[in-house]
Amino acid sequence: MKKKSILLVLTLMLTQMYGQKIDTLTTSKKLSYKSFIIPSAFIATGAILLNSEFNKDIQTKTNNIFGSGFRSQADNIFPLVPIGQIYAGKYLGFKPKNDVRNQTVNILIANTATLIVVEVTKHLVKKDRPDQSNNLSFPSGHTAIAFTNASLLFYEYRDVNFWYASSGFLFAGATAAFRIANDKHYASDVLTGAGIGLASGILFSHISPLQSLRISKNKKATALIYPQLGNQIGLGAIIQPNF
Repeated sequence: MKKKSILLVLTLMLTQMYGQKIDTLTTSKKLSYKSFIIPSAFIATGAILLNSEFNKDIQTKTNNIFGSGFRSQADNIFPLVPIGQIYAGKYLGFKPKNDVRNQTVNILIANTATLIVVEVTKHLVKKDRPDQSNNLSFPSGHTAIAFTNASLLFYEYRDVNFWYASSGFLFAGATAAFRIANDKHYASDVLTGAGIGLASGILFSHISPLQSLRISKNKKATALIYPQLGNQIGLGAIIQPNF
């Protein structure tokens, strides 16, 4: 019953976040429900594994391979590597889909949306971490952010160089593996985190987030949307009038 409740909560959250049609967002014709089949499968699998014996067995075997005292900070770096690749691609001779301004907006909005979904889910589920440090294990935020950025990288360059575009998923996968090896997350946590990150990256790779605000027919103001990651998670905006 608990697993069904978790699946229902995640489904409702994703429906609210990804299913609404917003007039201020321009959606690509290529975006459809089929784009979210794989992310949904990751999320569902993670939810099903939650509290299962198989989930614990995976953790035990991982600890046996890496050692119970294994600790690495690499999982704090890997999620950010695809962001560097997004900006570096044009200097390597690959033509990006968006300019730097749009790339930055996509990165900020997608990562903020991912963080909101992850944090809300963590506080709803309250799953203890493998190392018992707190009860915010499910889902993995590091993994979610890594897959968000890997997805943004993929859709930014997939039409010009598939292998470069796909390389971000190596770092995303490594992030998930290291989160388990560091005894911070179970397999269920990283699978669901990966699904949330993929869904967010796919969504914001196909839409153009609100970038300008028209005040009147003759005057315009530019609005920069950015995440607030201090005491509260949310969105902020800087509006610059052009007279």
